[in-house]
Amino acid sequence: MNDPSPIHVAVARRAAATPDAIAVVTPHERVGYAELDAAADGWAARLGELGVGPGDLVPVDLPRSAELVAVLLGVLKSGAGYAALDHRWPPERVRTVLETLSPPLFITRRPVPGALVPSWAPDGEPPRAPRTPPPDVTGDAPATVFFTSGTSGAPKAVVSPHRATTRLARDARAWTGPGRSMAQISPVSWDAFSLEVWGTLITGGRCVVSEGDHLLPSGLRSLIREFGADAAFLTTSLLNLIAEEDPDSLRGLRTLVTGGERMSAGHVRRCLETHPGLEVINGYGPVESCVFAATHPVEPDDCAAPEGVPLGTAVSRTGIHVLRGEEPAAPGEIGEICLSGDGLALGYLGDPGLTAAKFPTVRVAGSPTRIYRTGDRGLLDARGVLHFRGRGDRQLKIAGHRVEPQEIEAAARRIPGVRACAVAALRDTADGTGGTRLALFYTTEPPGAPEHRDLGPAALRRELAARLPRHLVPHFLSPQPAFPLTPNGKVDRAALLALLPVPAAEGHAPNRSS
Repeated sequence: MNDPSPIHVAVARRAAATPDAIAVVTPHERVGYAELDAAADGWAARLGELGVGPGDLVPVDLPRSAELVAVLLGVLKSGAGYAALDHRWPPERVRTVLETLSPPLFITRRPVPGALVPSWAPDGEPPRAPRTPPPDVTGDAPATVFFTSGTSGAPKAVVSPHRATTRLARDARAWTGPGRSMAQISPVSWDAFSLEVWGTLITGGRCVVSEGDHLLPSGLRSLIREFGADAAFLTTSLLNLIAEEDPDSLRGLRTLVTGGERMSAGHVRRCLETHPGLEVINGYGPVESCVFAATHPVEPDDCAAPEGVPLGTAVSRTGIHVLRGEEPAAPGEIGEICLSGDGLALGYLGDPGLTAAKFPTVRVAGSPTRIYRTGDRGLLDARGVLHFRGRGDRQLKIAGHRVEPQEIEAAARRIPGVRACAVAALRDTADGTGGTRLALFYTTEPPGAPEHRDLGPAALRRELAARLPRHLVPHFLSPQPAFPLTPNGKVDRAALLALLPVPAAEGHAPNRSS
């Protein structure tokens, strides 16, 4: 099925077919499809009066709620795209995002000091607006902007089209649709939010919104038993936590989708043993291919495979290619995982050079094909199933967030008093399936230098927290008189990690500055 409709058109079609069906559930309200679609029409009309229209990219910072869903749908109905922002981001990060987007307005109830963009927030009920055809945008038009860590020291703005999200509907029907309820757990700024909300509403399911920022097992149990969620997406780290602390909190789920980091076979095995009827789906895909490029239904035998749980096979309207340079690798041969198809982003906003480098056109099976080079290494086995084999660079995944250590290093170097810095990763298990934590090593300007400061770990942490989202602030900060170097003259990060106290180096230190 190849539906080129934009997200809002697909949702409106569902609302017309089942107007009285419940679309969104929160702890405080239940909103039907027709009610949601009408509210979005009203907000779209108001946004049009405020100058929002096709080609605009509108930042939105509102509490997780049914209102947020209606406003985002209204932005799409206006012909614009949206960037849903995490309210926990520090003001400096938000100002950077606003400068990148250059929007006509900022939808928020908490204006950011120093921001030059006018703010607006919905006030009360949406205006009643005549049902007029939305602006003529296609599935190729920008729908969402996701910000991810960048090597240059600034976040990268990934512009994703409508088709990247709507292509997921066919696969999402395996766990959502009429009679099914999908939990909305992910941060609103993640691409997984698109799966949980739009993937659910396009297929006619019910979206159960969690209003808190941090999901604990008790909160998941409440979403399932009090509000009827029977499907959920959990990051690998969160799944591991629940499997360790309270696997019974999954009781009542029919489908558990997970991804974001390499799957821990031991944790998923415990979930399957505790809940034999639970369907567990391993998902793989970078934000540049919107949520998932491959999925794999996990079987008990997968948990015993020496090479780890597979990433799976391609989702709808998506191509998976393992390349060595520009040539396809043979089955079983390791190369770079590259993706093609409708899920690909339009590019990085304001960075045509990076867009050209990461989204080149190569010949695949004799035809020119636009691909995304993921930087992940993997192989396709003889059955065409994708397997992960690590990274070709320093990029990390931490609790589902993509992290470029260079961004953290660039932020630290801008802090007065910091002379040099280096970020290294601590892994909780040798096989890479456990959690990952960050350590920042730094040197300071010597006494007598113009920018000399007595900059201890606690003070540096506070300054980093004012500049970076929480997931980018290192767990351990360690001042050093100088950095050890490799024979090639590069910073020896392994030697730096050996300088940490033994509990930290083994991955068991408390979450505090060293």
